[in-house]
Amino acid sequence: MRVVIRNACLPAPFTPPGFGPDERVSVWLNQGCIEGFNLDGTPDLELDAKGGLLVPAFIDLHAHLRDPGQEVKEDLITGLAAAAAGGYGTVVSMPNTTPPIDDASQVSDLVERAERLGGARLRPAAAVTRNQDGRQLTDMAALRAAGVSLLTDDGRTLEDAGVLRRALEYARPLGLVIATHAEDAALRSDGVMNEGPVSERLGLPGNPALAETARIARDLEIVEQTGGRLHLQHLSVARSLELVTAARARGVRVTCEVTPHHLTLSDAALESEDWFADPILKVAPPLRAAADVQALVRGLEAGEIEAIATDHAPHTRAEKESDMLAAPSGIASLEVSFALLYTRLVEPGLVRLERVLSALTSGPAAVLGLAAPSLEVGADADLTILDLATTLVVEPQNFKSKAKFSPWAGERLRGWPVVTLVRGRVVYKRDA
Repeated sequence: MRVVIRNACLPAPFTPPGFGPDERVSVWLNQGCIEGFNLDGTPDLELDAKGGLLVPAFIDLHAHLRDPGQEVKEDLITGLAAAAAGGYGTVVSMPNTTPPIDDASQVSDLVERAERLGGARLRPAAAVTRNQDGRQLTDMAALRAAGVSLLTDDGRTLEDAGVLRRALEYARPLGLVIATHAEDAALRSDGVMNEGPVSERLGLPGNPALAETARIARDLEIVEQTGGRLHLQHLSVARSLELVTAARARGVRVTCEVTPHHLTLSDAALESEDWFADPILKVAPPLRAAADVQALVRGLEAGEIEAIATDHAPHTRAEKESDMLAAPSGIASLEVSFALLYTRLVEPGLVRLERVLSALTSGPAAVLGLAAPSLEVGADADLTILDLATTLVVEPQNFKSKAKFSPWAGERLRGWPVVTLVRGRVVYKRDA
């Protein structure tokens, strides 16, 4: 199938040689790849970008699609549709399902079912330990052969340092990355929000920043000794980033990600006029102090954070309408992530658009060991058209996800994906 996208602007860092960032270009796709620019001929499909930005489709390193076993919250159909609506062409699904993804046959089943859907690409992560119980390692070689690039017990913390050491040692020759939910369970205790003045005023048990930083310090020591590769999930604390940058300076092979909500919301959002905390804002790790948010934003702009990952975590409305003590942690954010980042970070001048785009494309690709996404001739035609001009209201009832509620409901945002293509096929197109 031959497709042409007319009137597209190709922004840095993806502007091909010979083109300016504001120049409108016709991009031709053929057989799932970029064929060339400003070509002649008759396409099978013509799309008009109307001056919007054409970029490689985003890669999400961290999404909970809840399949298998938790399909009441999300499934492959709704989760991958939500990803495409958010401009994502590739999604790494987390393994804390029912049962956990800890076997190569489960990985193959997920990939095959996703391929039949023909939407966003699925790259399942698998568990580090059997049943995610923190004890017996999974068969990493078999998981690698099934296509897994990343292993994580996300949803649970690896409390046993010896298990983490063995995991890093076994994963290293296989080229696998071990990703960790870095949080000390004993220090976290029963905390449901950030420990600090806000939790004290609300009378809620706090989860201290120390729970994250102490665990990261331990894990960095272990990865430095083993020479393995460690990826730290959803950093939330300024001190965590300091530890990571210092370790990198020593040659430690460590990467990290941050979520849109930890870049744009602080624990102050949990205070309300009614003097109760909204469980929709309950996440793990929790929303931190404003100083932590500011430090993470600066780290993103400075290139110290490789990836922005959504940690898309859908739950049922009934679960999230419980109180802060009982409600599960998680925000469904795949469909609003780029618009949120563009409106809250790029437009105010806090982070350059180029840095946000890199953290959504080439950064995650590098973590997974994939080739950097590009707009060069011959590259995969996994593409997203972004409309930076139109302001739209966040309407969760129209989400593709089953989680039709959001902390950003009613907010006016710009930077919405208009079209998402995977392998040169349209998998999402915004209604007029």
